[in-house]
Amino acid sequence: MAAGNFMGRRVLKRNQYRREGPDYRCGEQVSFHDIKEVFGLNHIRLGSWVEEEEKHKAANLIFDAFADLAFMLQLPPKAMGLRQTLNLAFGTGGQMGVQAHYMPAQRELALAKNAGAGALAHEFWHAFDHYIATKAFEIPSTGIAFASHCWLAEHTPVVHPLNDRLMQLFACVLLSGDGQDSHEYVRRAVALDRQQGRQYFSKPTEMMARAFEACIEVHPEIRNPYLVNETLDSPLAKAGGYPSLDHREGIYRQLLAYFGPLGDALGREG
Repeated sequence: MAAGNFMGRRVLKRNQYRREGPDYRCGEQVSFHDIKEVFGLNHIRLGSWVEEEEKHKAANLIFDAFADLAFMLQLPPKAMGLRQTLNLAFGTGGQMGVQAHYMPAQRELALAKNAGAGALAHEFWHAFDHYIATKAFEIPSTGIAFASHCWLAEHTPVVHPLNDRLMQLFACVLLSGDGQDSHEYVRRAVALDRQQGRQYFSKPTEMMARAFEACIEVHPEIRNPYLVNETLDSPLAKAGGYPSLDHREGIYRQLLAYFGPLGDALGREG
């Protein structure tokens, strides 16, 4: 659930994030309250050591990251809060060298103050994977479950056209073209785990999160290193830890085939 920091320590106030994409804020300063309201989050928690200058800069970066993600997924901005179940923490402390993590028990996406850049897309997928599990599969509402794991464990899907598209997304990421075998991406993840001596890269939740962020990074219209970074040239990328460019194209088509109609449905609900 945690994204490691492969680039070393970043200092938020000094670092410049060169983003390319629409100007949603019209150059204006936004606040964390704006983030909560615009993106429909449940609660935002700020660390006591976050300075005012850091707070202002982070608010703009996080606002743009959520807005970019909504734009790329064709979702209404308020949908990013997962029906006001998603909580956000910024600069509240955490594991040394970890950019970000998602805590399912609290439904909280936490970003480190000085090392949080590039991890939001990865952790948002974890939050979505958790949120959608009980809506996509016939499983108990108690406990913690992730849709990607439920799919791999062959739990019974809830009958719904959108869920059919979600199953197709999982298959596109994790299965070969004929659906009869694991995808090469999965086999590379298993090989990485063998090298590390532990299961991490081949967990379905992690494979889906890496596939998701990899598609976001190669979007033709937007570049946002605060949202996602390092799926192309990092050591993990060179080791085969992300889908190939051709695979990403197919995955992104499936992402839009799922999130596009989901966004339309949410838009009709207002």
